[in-house]
Amino acid sequence: MISRTSHSNGAQSPEVVGFYDKDTGSIQYLVTDPDTRKSALVDVVMTFDPESAATSSASVDAILRFAESEGCEIEWILDTHPHADHLMASSYLKEKLGKPNAIGEKVKDIAELWRDYYHMPDAFDPDQDFDHLFADGDTFKIGNLPVRVMLSPGHTLGSITYVVGDDAAFVHDTFMQPSVGTSRCDFPGGSAAELYDSLHSILDLPDETRLFVGHDYEETPAWEATVAEQRRHNIHIGGGVEKNAYVQRREARDKTLALPDRMLHVLQMNLRAGRLPDTEADGASYLKIPLNKF
Repeated sequence: MISRTSHSNGAQSPEVVGFYDKDTGSIQYLVTDPDTRKSALVDVVMTFDPESAATSSASVDAILRFAESEGCEIEWILDTHPHADHLMASSYLKEKLGKPNAIGEKVKDIAELWRDYYHMPDAFDPDQDFDHLFADGDTFKIGNLPVRVMLSPGHTLGSITYVVGDDAAFVHDTFMQPSVGTSRCDFPGGSAAELYDSLHSILDLPDETRLFVGHDYEETPAWEATVAEQRRHNIHIGGGVEKNAYVQRREARDKTLALPDRMLHVLQMNLRAGRLPDTEADGASYLKIPLNKF
């Protein structure tokens, strides 16, 4: 697993280690207060093979071993949104570590959408599967580092950004790296217009803020750029692109994209914090996949 450390810049600046999941192009983060060694995990991936429908915690356990070797005490299990391209490790981590897990409160609205798509009217209870459902503007701490939650819709209607200390933000599927642009927003509840507004809210952070993105698909993956770098060089929005032009370009691009190969499998679990469906009489779990709806 490729990993890379972004070192603390001093007081109120977290140490951030990114771990790259090659199968899904996802980046997972270990965020640490250098003074207390208290940490949070952000958007951690549980391995899921869509061909065999097999799951594995091997890569998650490797991250936990790394955290232990660095003297980190994990306080929080955080996700930015219910992911469509990978299986969330939130439920597994909560059970293994006994620490609270969290996501944005609008996961309830996302769950409502997907109850209809799966024709499962009684499925999904975010209040049961997540300990905290954060609203826009909520605050908490990782060690002594303050964390502020920003609602950042567009990719999904309930995506959130975590702004940690005074120079780090975990911006998930909003920005990509400057040379790639921004993330898609054609999933149910997504909106290119809302994503444009979310991008600009993030660009209002101080220029030196490190922005940590959710994905990279390049041969040599990267996942960190500053606000100033994104504002100047992002190929979709940098240099003052107007909203209408951005929306037209984003929507045209999204029409060419296939659904993620894991989407219909993992959302059924991710709306349960990555928890597998309850076992049936034979001791196995089963998914319900909608046919011909997408």
